[in-house]
Amino acid sequence: MSPAPADNLAGFPSEKGAEARLSSAVYEQIATLIVSGEFPLNARLPAEAELARRFGASRPVIREALARLRDDGIIVSRQGSGSYVRARPDNAALRFVPVSSIADIQRCFEFRIGMEGAAAALAAGRAQEADLEEIRAALRDLERSIAARELGAEADERFHLAVAKATRNHYHISVQTSLQAHIGAGMNLTRNLSMLHAEARLQLVQEEHIAVLEAIEARDSLRARAAMEIHIGNARYRMFQGISEPEK
Repeated sequence: MSPAPADNLAGFPSEKGAEARLSSAVYEQIATLIVSGEFPLNARLPAEAELARRFGASRPVIREALARLRDDGIIVSRQGSGSYVRARPDNAALRFVPVSSIADIQRCFEFRIGMEGAAAALAAGRAQEADLEEIRAALRDLERSIAARELGAEADERFHLAVAKATRNHYHISVQTSLQAHIGAGMNLTRNLSMLHAEARLQLVQEEHIAVLEAIEARDSLRARAAMEIHIGNARYRMFQGISEPEK
């Protein structure tokens, strides 16, 4: 399989540096083999030296690619035994994004967990009634989308942006706004995947949004942070099969 193109289809920027590009290409190739079933769930991956020969890359590049796969929960390392396939990208995900985009979407979710968790905590302490109403309005639009079996990605984006605005901190607002294209790519993917499931899946996602709003309304910063972190973490997990159940 050829290395990932410089510009991926989800709109995420390419990594800089030759080694980073090589590790991204190896990540993509290993992930593709996991999706295809050549490296099935619970199977042991070939040793680093064999992977280096197979992909024509140095062992440091292989180690970096494996580290990223571990970070994403796709493989797990067992001391003295090697690396094993723990999860695989949902086959359905590849209808909406190429394998080469999955790592970037994962990095975006990873960043959002901390950033938006902090925003929710601040919003719980600072939100004014107009801010709360904006969050509620987005939530109502999400409810209508669920009832109509529509994607609802735009309403989802508005919900998260409204939480950022409720921080009354222009840095949170500007960062959330500047990342909207990247955040939207992840939301489109996860909501499309949820649409392939029963309505209960969409309702579960909606309950996570409700938990965030209720914590902000209760002025409970700790609960608001936790609710947002769990919601975004669960969205990240929903990209995969064979991984542990999302947090409650």
